[in-house]
Amino acid sequence: MKRIFFKIIAVSIILLTGQEAFPQGANVLRINGKDFEMNGKPFEFTGISFFNAIYNPEFNKSSDLRREYIRRFGEYGINVFRIWCQWDNSRGFADGGKGKTMYNDDGSLKPEYMSRLKQITGDADISGSVILLVLFSRESWNENIRLSDDASDRAVMEMTSVMKQYRNLIFQVWNEFSYRTTDYYKIIKGIDSARIVTNSPGYAGELGSMEENRVLDYLSPHTTRDDNRHWEVAEEEIAYLIRKFNKPVVDDEPARKGISQFGGPRNPVMPTDHILHIYNVWRVGGYVTYHHDMFQTGYGSDAVPPSGIPAPGFSQYHDQVFDFLKNKERYLRFIRYDQSE
Repeated sequence: MKRIFFKIIAVSIILLTGQEAFPQGANVLRINGKDFEMNGKPFEFTGISFFNAIYNPEFNKSSDLRREYIRRFGEYGINVFRIWCQWDNSRGFADGGKGKTMYNDDGSLKPEYMSRLKQITGDADISGSVILLVLFSRESWNENIRLSDDASDRAVMEMTSVMKQYRNLIFQVWNEFSYRTTDYYKIIKGIDSARIVTNSPGYAGELGSMEENRVLDYLSPHTTRDDNRHWEVAEEEIAYLIRKFNKPVVDDEPARKGISQFGGPRNPVMPTDHILHIYNVWRVGGYVTYHHDMFQTGYGSDAVPPSGIPAPGFSQYHDQVFDFLKNKERYLRFIRYDQSE
């Protein structure tokens, strides 16, 4: 632990000395008990999977266009964007592939992509939206695209220091993995004690270890995606975690329409499945990040928008879920109120 501590101090000095001072972002996300707050007011965390956001050409054409997309998502109740630093796996996902990563081999950050991340986070801040930044991905790890422990420590240190000004930013250590999660948590907190940190600990139904769940600021597992009754099983999983750890719990990617080779359902599914799933998670006090299949089959597929952006208006299937999220206050005003009594 001493080695990590001294590395934190050294890297922080290097990064912050001579660095231009930026004003704090307009919006500050915090945790209050089992809920989220933005600037002291309740924040109804409602996310969307937009893993390729940093690497998507359309989304990054200009700040004005990006803000328009963020505004459009906001009209449908989406106020959190789950984006990935590592999009360098070889699965053929839209905008993915070799080199699509925030990190050099030594753990230093790539200036072009870091600049883009800052722009995305700043544009989201203007609308009061949040960026949920996934630092590392199991997909890359499984393909042996990995940083050494020292390099990954450096990557986490630099990312934490460089993004310190943005208070509408959450760090999610892994997508579907748990390697050295608590080590990275300590590094982040040593540099920025106010940064909210979570983790997606494993595949569907893996709810995380006792050690991680006690440490993390909030929990974000992938709940059960069994083709039958996932909308009931997930409700029980989320309710258990809230009772056990007394902190916010986000169902990180509820069961969704996806292709079976990447963990999608093997049987036909309906939008109603997801609507029931989301509603039941809300009902027990949890939050959601909606997952879709609008990147998994790559450009040219019927499932992928030409823009590569998972926005409403492309898929009749997903639009039914988006319409439900658009009207979330109709249902949540009773659910959240009843739970606060």
